[in-house]
Amino acid sequence: MTYFGFLAWFLLLPIAGLLAVAVIDRRRGRQVAPALGAVPLWLAIALHVVIALAYTTPWDNYLVATGVWWYNPALVTGLTLGWVPIEEYTFFVLQPILAGLWLGFLARRLPLSDEPLRPRLRLWSAAALSPVWLVMLALLLGGGPQWTYLGLILVWALPPIALQLFFGADILWRHRRLVGLTIGVMTLYLALADTLAIGNWGIWTIDPGQSLPWLLGGVLPLEEFVFFLITNVLVTFGVVLLSAAESHRRFAALRQWLTRRQALLRS
Repeated sequence: MTYFGFLAWFLLLPIAGLLAVAVIDRRRGRQVAPALGAVPLWLAIALHVVIALAYTTPWDNYLVATGVWWYNPALVTGLTLGWVPIEEYTFFVLQPILAGLWLGFLARRLPLSDEPLRPRLRLWSAAALSPVWLVMLALLLGGGPQWTYLGLILVWALPPIALQLFFGADILWRHRRLVGLTIGVMTLYLALADTLAIGNWGIWTIDPGQSLPWLLGGVLPLEEFVFFLITNVLVTFGVVLLSAAESHRRFAALRQWLTRRQALLRS
């Protein structure tokens, strides 16, 4: 199994299936509720593809350059950008598409809650990540090489998640069933696929000297599971917040506040 073969079977195939279901749903008039229809799903996904490429590329290049993980040269095309094979960039594109389409599939079927928002969740949930980030930074810098991979994942991913929570943790909580099912199913699915890629086919390898000695199922490094969990959190939170009508009302209120502040400063 080559890396591109892995991508075809485990990402492109389910993406094609979800696209076919989306077309059928559209013909049958099954749509996402207006509360999550502020922007078209395809646009929300496309924006997250761009963000994923921009934010992940330097981080992943660092991982490969420092030997945190490496790939089997016999199972990739040999085309690289920086240190990373072209197949990895393809994965950056396909994962947000797969997660976004799965979210859309669920959103067209799950009843959406209209419970009151809880604004205090925004500050408390974002603040709760601060000590976690500081602990992981300390472990990354001084906890020994076994903390390298986990530290790099969480130090890289927690700041944008904190921003998402600060802006809309209450919105995400309102849609928690949709959020939870999207993250949970996508994380388990990609973790299982990764287990096969590492254990059965050896497409890539995680450096045991720069990761913790905890293997899920005796094969999957804990960090790989955390990576899929955290990236699906980023995509799911982002797509839901971008699509939620309440987010756009919040953006509008923020723009009005900034406009008033600028007018006061000029006067």
